[in-house]
Amino acid sequence: MTEIPAEEKNVTSHSIRVDGETIQYDATAATKLIYDVEGNAIASWGYIAYTRTNGADKSDRPVTFVFNGGPGSSSIWLHMGAVGPKRVVLDDPEFNDSGYTLVDNEYSILDETDIVMVDPVGTGITRAVGKKKNSDFWGVEADISSISNFINSYINEYDRWASPKFLLGESYGTFRSAGLAPYLQNTYGIALDGIVLVSNVLDLRTITFGPEDDTSFILFLPAYAATAWYHEKVPNRPSELELFVDEARSFAYGAYSSALMKGDELGTAERNQVLDRLVRFTGLKREYLDRSNLRVTASAFFKELLAEEEMYVGRLDSRYKGYSMDPLAKDAIYDPQSAAISPPYQMAFMDYYHTELGFGKDKQYNFSAYSLPGFNWNWTRNAQGTYFPSSPTTVQDLRQAMILNPKMKVMVQNGYYDLATPFSGTEYTFDHMNLPDDLKDNIELTYYEAGHMFYINMPDMEKFRNDTIRFITED
Repeated sequence: MTEIPAEEKNVTSHSIRVDGETIQYDATAATKLIYDVEGNAIASWGYIAYTRTNGADKSDRPVTFVFNGGPGSSSIWLHMGAVGPKRVVLDDPEFNDSGYTLVDNEYSILDETDIVMVDPVGTGITRAVGKKKNSDFWGVEADISSISNFINSYINEYDRWASPKFLLGESYGTFRSAGLAPYLQNTYGIALDGIVLVSNVLDLRTITFGPEDDTSFILFLPAYAATAWYHEKVPNRPSELELFVDEARSFAYGAYSSALMKGDELGTAERNQVLDRLVRFTGLKREYLDRSNLRVTASAFFKELLAEEEMYVGRLDSRYKGYSMDPLAKDAIYDPQSAAISPPYQMAFMDYYHTELGFGKDKQYNFSAYSLPGFNWNWTRNAQGTYFPSSPTTVQDLRQAMILNPKMKVMVQNGYYDLATPFSGTEYTFDHMNLPDDLKDNIELTYYEAGHMFYINMPDMEKFRNDTIRFITED
């Protein structure tokens, strides 16, 4: 049994200029105990909240709960890259010097919504306590339940019941958000005003390249095309990215999909036609595509596109490239984008957390739960005993949430150069939700010319802020 620690809190006051206005705010770095239905403490939850102190009364002011994904990631990426009052300066899309620069984030959304940065169990300083173990929280259902518990507890402590409420999740955080929406409503009576899905994946079948399943090969092709276009590997390269992506979509969902569906029955003439077009859209050599049986996994693409230069392209952001670790390997061994941005983010956050926020120096902050013993995610779903998907998905959760709460809005934000959760996989998912026609108008898809963390590209950072603020504030 783990000893139950006392709750801790440090509140500091700050100001920042956002959109020409001075925003005064309190930053709360704290831990909060959450309890099970029998009143037993089950986790000590670390969080950082930003609350505006000049402007609208908190009852009228939105509050947005923000988290990254993984599963098993802390929230520092959205925190220090997009929504918070500080941001890390990057030499995007290049590798940075060994240090870091932290500046006021003039693109923060704090002028229009209070922000709560959420670190799930095993990340940040959030840990299981009492009779619970960290591993009890490492699964789809347990994660949804525990984060809902925290959100309910926070709303109750800080009297935010009347505030408009939003979720903003990235990557697995989108998968999580779709599950949280109906759970919050069914369990705690909390109806959300909206969800922002950053680099979305609700159905893991769209990204896993499963055996005898051609879905991922089809859905990754438009993102491969965008990447090949960016790195100038496209024969007769058109001048506009969007037009080339549209052309790739048509091929992927038409001739390419048809060819893959035929399997061994695909005729030679049709195969050759498809190969020729794959060369155009992927930038890969015809011989390689032929030997790959028209099917190239994402990891193979990362390694192969710039193979002649002995370079990899990034998984999270394919604009990035880095030196090959093993030119003879079939797949990429590391992600250049992650290698480029992780150190400055992590160093900047720890300095900020310990000094400006004055918190956590006596605690171990985990950027990822993978650093803890026994981390292994339980993908089993019961979805209230009514839905048993063949692969992990929260598509039906989001559909249920939108039907139960037809006023809830959804904004889906996609990066063209995201090869972790490609934009066409998102398009496929929302085209197959089978929503009532009226509810389809509640969904908006937006696009950015960067990758998974598109906000590291400054033009997209400004667009992200404008899109997100418009979404949160519009009726």
